[in-house]
Amino acid sequence: MNLRKKKQPAPEQAIPPGPVDWWLLALLLLLLCVGLVAVLSASGPISQRTYGESYHFFHRQLQTMLLGGVMVALICWLPRSFINRLHYWGIGIVLVLLVLCLLIGPKINGAQRWLDFHFMMVQPMEFARIALVMYLAYFMSSKQAMIREFSRGLLPPTLITLLMCLLLVLQPDLGGTIIMLAILFFMCLGGGTRGWYLVMVLILAAALVVALIIVEPYRWARLTAYLEPFANAQGSGYQIVQSLLALGSGGIFGVGLGGSIQKTVYLPEAHNDFIMSVVGEETGFVGITVVMVLFALFFYRCYRVVLGQRNLRDRLTAYGLTLIIALSFLLNLDVILGNVPPKGIAMPFISYGGSSLLANMICAGLLLNYSRTARE
Repeated sequence: MNLRKKKQPAPEQAIPPGPVDWWLLALLLLLLCVGLVAVLSASGPISQRTYGESYHFFHRQLQTMLLGGVMVALICWLPRSFINRLHYWGIGIVLVLLVLCLLIGPKINGAQRWLDFHFMMVQPMEFARIALVMYLAYFMSSKQAMIREFSRGLLPPTLITLLMCLLLVLQPDLGGTIIMLAILFFMCLGGGTRGWYLVMVLILAAALVVALIIVEPYRWARLTAYLEPFANAQGSGYQIVQSLLALGSGGIFGVGLGGSIQKTVYLPEAHNDFIMSVVGEETGFVGITVVMVLFALFFYRCYRVVLGQRNLRDRLTAYGLTLIIALSFLLNLDVILGNVPPKGIAMPFISYGGSSLLANMICAGLLLNYSRTARE
């Protein structure tokens, strides 16, 4: 997929921005509503055990969603010239935040991935993905004369990405590292990097991921659990087994909203990473299918936004933003189905989580902004 091939218009042919893609906006709102209902149902038991009331996580999710809604409304109407000046600022800010995570971030479950701002916990990795896409889109559109060279076209963005990955590995955050490497690969693919260089990036990413798995026993245990989860159903394979049991219990029509058994004490992170397992248990194959159709339509509208851009930088940016949401969607779905080991990746717009929800809503807001300049 080479996004360079579309003919670039002369500056005087530029068309003024129009209205946002209302279909994209409607699908975003529908997915957010599905997510809110899912969090309300899935988080009740753990909220009651932790905070003594059933609606703590629901209220937090609703507050984050309202904040995200305000951000989407503002981002929709930002001048494109302002957005295009953020690439270096974004990279600089997220690098500082990632370093601060290692220096002053609280250690939660053995990882330093968050910064405590008192009113909310922020996970910089979620926003680092956006910053990386903005930088890569700028670099690959402005350096087209050298993009097919190794030293000037491939090396600079690779080094920036590897620096981010290094900071994520130190947290540690393998899932975030994999997403960063995937973004680099697919952005290089869309930007016109030589095929041989793409193979090099793929080999480098695979070698790095394998090395990170081998050096940490718990990651190796997750990998073996993924290969044979039922062989150690009470140990390293517990999460995958409980997720599959939840999905299997739902049948065709599910056990009904609020009726999940797995979310009570069996399924860890029922309101976070494994929320789609609860959705499958409570609404069955029919409910999961409806959610998948909504996502398919959402990605189709994103695809139309990408192809509708006449400027290469805008096209690459919209492509990268769509990629962020799509990678999280696919990885989360693969985890709950037992196709890949657990990664700690949230389902976009559905899972509970302040940083992930805000970051995905920022991506959606930017895509709505770019939809204003999309032309058939």
